[in-house]
Amino acid sequence: MSVHATTRKRVTLARLVEMKDAGEPIVMVTAYDHPGAQIVEAAGVDIVLVGDSGAMTVLGYDSTVPVTVDEMLMLTKAVRRGLAAPLLVGDLPFGSYEASDALAIATAQRFIKEAGCDLVKIERGGTSVDRARALVAAGIPVVGHVGLTPQTATALGGYRAQGRTADAARAVIDDALALQDAGCSLLVIEAVPSEVTQALVPLLDIPVIGIGAGADADGQVLVFHDLLGLYDGSAAKFVKRYADLRTDAVAGVAAYADEVRSGAYPAPEHSYSMPADEAAELRGMLVGR
Repeated sequence: MSVHATTRKRVTLARLVEMKDAGEPIVMVTAYDHPGAQIVEAAGVDIVLVGDSGAMTVLGYDSTVPVTVDEMLMLTKAVRRGLAAPLLVGDLPFGSYEASDALAIATAQRFIKEAGCDLVKIERGGTSVDRARALVAAGIPVVGHVGLTPQTATALGGYRAQGRTADAARAVIDDALALQDAGCSLLVIEAVPSEVTQALVPLLDIPVIGIGAGADADGQVLVFHDLLGLYDGSAAKFVKRYADLRTDAVAGVAAYADEVRSGAYPAPEHSYSMPADEAAELRGMLVGR
């Protein structure tokens, strides 16, 4: 745990650009609730993303698509209450921004005003470039997302790496450049060959955060439940597990259940008591009832 996490200065967009220019890696992680936010705050990360991945990791959906704006706002508000220093990014869920600039702005404003986000994240290039430009013009900082974009994974052929041919890689890079030109402050690039990231990063002035995109990005992001071994689903190739908390949690709950069933819990040290005279008086009150 970082000993300076509670006293460090708030991370700013200007600070992230300084880190990029200095070659200082940026640490980004997801969080979806207040305890998770407190953990990543104490660990000293730079950016926290309330990703729509919470649809799967904490809400039980089978993809990111069904999660609603209100559900995402609930998660984001909880995370905001647990953070002090990191930048907070809120993921705009599928269907909440694509149809028009007006819809995108209205949704994003809720994430800024109601949930206290510093930035919002949208996926893809194409029409999303127009949405990004409109959001920036409305005074809302934006994070772009290229490569594998889970909200439209079906159209991309499923959850698999993108940009594996020269033409496909060029399309990813073109989307990234267009998002920067639209005014995005950060870019997430997901599940692309390392060579694509190597080619892209020098072309951008904004920080690039990779997930499954190799070591040449300006920073890295992983899902909280993946890196801690909490999510009981198949992990992508790029996931490294730094703990196995699900196994520990199952063992802990099972031990509790065993002790309840055996009568070992609660023991006297886990119980409250009354003064003997008060207990005797109570028993007297109940005689004959």
